[in-house]
Amino acid sequence: MYPVFRDDARLSLRELTIDDVDAVLAIYGSPEATEHLSFTPRTRTEVGGIVARSVASASATPRDEYALAVAERSGGELVGFARLALDPHQQSAATIGFALRPDTWGVGYGRETVGLLLGLAFADLGLHRVWAARAPLNVASERTLLAAGLTEEGRIRGHVHVRGAWRDSIVYGVLREEWGEQGGKCT
Repeated sequence: MYPVFRDDARLSLRELTIDDVDAVLAIYGSPEATEHLSFTPRTRTEVGGIVARSVASASATPRDEYALAVAERSGGELVGFARLALDPHQQSAATIGFALRPDTWGVGYGRETVGLLLGLAFADLGLHRVWAARAPLNVASERTLLAAGLTEEGRIRGHVHVRGAWRDSIVYGVLREEWGEQGGKCT
């Protein structure tokens, strides 16, 4: 599916462009924004490579990854980076993740971003299951995923090696019928 464009009351998901490098750097280069992610802050060169690969993979057939810009509908400013990747180990399933610019935290953009990703997964791609993982200390992500309608499913021990140590991940999931029971939205 290309191009992706989904919008909600305040946010839109759209394809990344090469012009988004500096806006993505404000997220992926930020120690605050990457504190609980599976990697340390990225350089501009690294972010340029990530964006270039994302732009190139958007036209792949079949497409198995959706790396997208999260933009404010009013003005179009990029405030986040969202990803949906088809899971090669599960039938009709995908994993999702997102990161937002720290100055936009605390206003519900995380829940809206997850809602947009679930719409892409279930309404557009017809998937059966979506899952996400968070760092155990990331309580903001816990609140976001639960508020978006996902259910905590457990802990993967020693899942991610970051900052010189192995870290667990807490896993969440939602099924298409659960999303559908909420009128196409998880609340």
